[in-house]
Amino acid sequence: MNKNELVAAVAKKANASKVATADVLDAFFGVTTSELKKGGEIRVVGFGTFAVTKRAATEGRNPRTGAKIKIPASKQPKFRPGKALKDAVNK
Repeated sequence: MNKNELVAAVAKKANASKVATADVLDAFFGVTTSELKKGGEIRVVGFGTFAVTKRAATEGRNPRTGAKIKIPASKQPKFRPGKALKDAVNK
């Protein structure tokens, strides 16, 4: 499902316009992004948690040449599903 399909499905389920639904989803994505940039997390009980984890710097290899390369440390956005979501998917 892409973003347009998501907007259409949510708008239909909520009995709202696609424009209003798109604005709400854009606001949600913006708030989520800014909170994760600050290092925070967003918990939606029953659905899951959006958080940031830190990856340490590592050394890798270029598969083509075999030369060693340094992979810098980075922050990675993660989503941990909640119990209700896991249960719903596994039924």
